[in-house]
Amino acid sequence: MTSVRDLANIGSVVAAELESVGIETAEELRALGSVRAGIVLKANHFHVCASKLYGLEGAIRGVRWHDIPEDERRRLRRELEGFGGDSQG
Repeated sequence: MTSVRDLANIGSVVAAELESVGIETAEELRALGSVRAGIVLKANHFHVCASKLYGLEGAIRGVRWHDIPEDERRRLRRELEGFGGDSQG
């Protein structure tokens, strides 16, 4: 199993946040998906901005978040906002 700390786009702060809510491995993050992981973080009082959401998605895909097409980023934002997530900044 791969630690979330070893994934692209995941720095020490985001890794610690993920671990604190029980998302410790790449496999757990992939199973949840970026939007659900964002919802879990938000439910535990962590700020979830667009960059963090994209970073989670990039980590799942194994790419830098900047390489995620803009239309897919918009879709991710809409999905998170649909659950009360703050993905504006």
